[in-house]
Parts: sequence; C-alpha cells; structure tokens
Amino acid sequence: MLGNFVDGNQFGTEACGMSRITCAPARLAATFRALTNIPKTGLTVSQFSIVLASVLATSACRLNENVIHAELTQTRARPGVEVLLSDSIHLVAGKRVGLVTNHTGIDSQGRSNIDLLFEHPDINLIALYAPEHGIRGEAEAGALISTEIDQPTGLPIYSLYGAVRKPTPEMLTNLDILLFDMQDVGARYYTYVSTMALAMEAAGEQGLDFLVLDRPNPIRGDIVQGNTLNPGFSTFVGMYPVPMRHGMTPGELALLYVGEFGIDAEVRVVPLEGWSRSETFDDTALTWVAPSPNMPSLESALVYPGTCLFEGTPLSVGRGTDRAFQWVGAPWLDGIALSETMNAYNFEGVRFEPATFTPSGPGDGKFNGEEVYGVRFEVETSTFDAPRAAIALLVEVYRASGEHWSWSTAHFDRLAGTDQIRLGVEQGLDLDALTAVWDLSVRSFETLRTPYLLYR
Repeated sequence: MLGNFVDGNQFGTEACGMSRITCAPARLAATFRALTNIPKTGLTVSQFSIVLASVLATSACRLNENVIHAELTQTRARPGVEVLLSDSIHLVAGKRVGLVTNHTGIDSQGRSNIDLLFEHPDINLIALYAPEHGIRGEAEAGALISTEIDQPTGLPIYSLYGAVRKPTPEMLTNLDILLFDMQDVGARYYTYVSTMALAMEAAGEQGLDFLVLDRPNPIRGDIVQGNTLNPGFSTFVGMYPVPMRHGMTPGELALLYVGEFGIDAEVRVVPLEGWSRSETFDDTALTWVAPSPNMPSLESALVYPGTCLFEGTPLSVGRGTDRAFQWVGAPWLDGIALSETMNAYNFEGVRFEPATFTPSGPGDGKFNGEEVYGVRFEVETSTFDAPRAAIALLVEVYRASGEHWSWSTAHFDRLAGTDQIRLGVEQGLDLDALTAVWDLSVRSFETLRTPYLLYR
C-alpha cells in the first residue's frame, strides 16, 4: 500500500510513476505512451490522477533535483497553489517569484494566493501581474488596466491588459521564476489563458522558469465541442487552433502550447488534487468566485462557449443582469415564438424558455434600461452542446431580425475563429451545413491533446 504521499525518491519512478523532472518542449507523446506500463494496482482514481499528472508534467523527462509529489487524500479538491505549499515548496524556495493572478487565485479555504505566497518564509514574492478585469476582477470586459501598488503587500502590480499584454523585460527584472494561478472557464474566448501564453513566451525569452499552479476546468475535462479556430483568425480572444469548448485545464493548455504551438519556455505544472475529467466545478466542493463581472455562476460558464458568439451581433447576452450569457435577446424579438422554434431542434440536455430581461449599466452598452425579449438556456446536463445550440439560435434570430440585424464583423469572426459561420448564416445555410466539419475537427483535436492531459 502507498503511504500518505507518492514520492519518486521513496518508491522509484517505475513503481509509482513519479520522477525527478524538468519541463522542456519535447516528446510528451512518448511519455504518455510509456504511461501504459505503469502499474496501477491498488491506486484509486484520485491517486492515479496524481501519478498521471506528475508523469505528464514534462515534455522531456530527464532526471534532475526536482520531484513533484502530492498527498493522497479524498477530501475536497485542492488547487495547485495548495499542493505547491504543502508538497512542492522546493520549486520556489529561495527564488525571487513573480505571480500572474487575480481574485480567483484562492485556496480551498478562500485564502488569497498573494497572501499565502507573500507570508511564506521560504518564498520571496516580489511582483504581481494582472490580467483583463484587473487583480480584483472588477473591471468590465475590454477595460484597460493600469499598473498600481498592492496595498496590503506593497508589491507592484504590473498590468497585462493595458499598454501591453505581454510582460516586458523590465517587468521581469530580478525574477527567477514566474507563476500563473487563475481560474479559467473552459472556453477558447476567455482571455486568461491568452495572458498565460504571452507570459510563458516572455519568461522563455528571459530565461525564467514558468510554473502553472493548476485549477479545474469548471465545465468538465472530458467534453470537447465547437469549431476549431482557423489560425488566420488568431487574436487575444483565441490565439491557437483549439475548439470553443476545449476540455483542458490551464496547466494542460500550457503543456499543449509548448508541445504543439511553438512556445519556447521551460514550463512545469503543479497539478491540482482531487478532480477528475468528468466533474464540473460544483463537484469539487470549492467555492465559485466569479472570474469576471459577467460570469456569475457555473450555469453561465456552461452556456458561455456558445452564447459568447452573440457579443458580435446586435443582441444582448444579458450583461448587466444576474444571468449574463444564460439568455440572449433584443427588444424586437418574440421570446415565445423563438423558444418554440429552438425547442423543436430537440437539443439534448437543454431546453429554451421565453425570457424577458432589462440590462442595467451593461458593459457592452446594449439596451441599457430597455426591456429585452428572447430565450433563456435552461441547462439540464453539463454535457450539452452549447456551441451547436448557439449556431441554431444564430440562424433563427438572424431570420427573425430583418432590418434590425447587423454584425460586428471583425469581433464576430475573431470569436468564431473563422468567417465561414457569418458568411454561411448570410447565405441561408442551416445548422447541419454550418457545423458540418466540427465533429472531424473535434476528433482531431482530441487526438492532439491526449499526450498533455494530466487527469483521468
């Protein structure tokens, strides 16, 4: 039987799947294939996920002085920051540390990662870096963030969503290692993983180690849906060719970016503990903290991979309400008729209810104080296909809107990751025609991502 934790020093790398590792861009696929030779007798699913995470958190397993291990418990999920501080402090001990984070960077007790790292006697935290929405997550989408001082610690907070989105060499002066710890929502459009990618690039250029403190994909890790981005439409709301709903954690994405998309950086991942791919955030027993002002709940996150597309249309997605992204509407639509039309599609795991809502101070400026009519997505299962349902809704509201319709062309296309959806809707193509290549591209991506998955 295994003890309280798995340690490659104690049990040997072949026996328990742990190794003294460093992370470099190479041969993750070979590492994954080798995993089939690791004995799993006696390991629980939770335990094996930790073994798997540690084996795959390298793209060229070569022995050195570092070993990532994790206590094997079956309590609530533990984010990577907790695993770092309890089991893997050697990765940052005595180093000058920078932290890319925001208000979602908390442990299972709700304590800020900034405070945890700053107060730790073995960690020298010297700089903070803020993404879109700011270090406290209060700024609206697209609002520029300024550089400031964190009052409780006196540390500088460098903005990565203002004059620059990639850390400059001056911002990284005196660092030894750069950490990333934020809660993503599992959709390609969400910009926190774009901030991570650019920070990885900058760290690599300056010869700094990059460490991802992993967190769960809140909308499951076993579901991949939607179209894959055409690289010609790469922007900050979608940098790489991944589907709308990618089913990966930030740590897994970081390894994918290094292994497949050309980021040259020394990247390690401290895996979270106690999460499996079939679980949503509600299954983790962690506290949901809205990652941004209009992502109030898991329900919004589940629908977001689809309804975010309507940001590039004249319709409201409910910004300025308590159910942002769960409903879509406009003053000229007939919600009852639209709900009947949408329910006739018989999408599995979701039904559509007529909705009336009034945005108040919406960040997108759409219909402030006006009564809006449309549909609400009532999610029944976490596996429902939000991107496909959104395309069906797009077809129907385009037909129903007539002269009211207009595109925010560039914005819609960069969200969609292609111009073919917009052009197809204008040509009158139906849902099947608009999504004809999706299943094939999803299967291709699922194959591509397999070597980088850290959890069962």
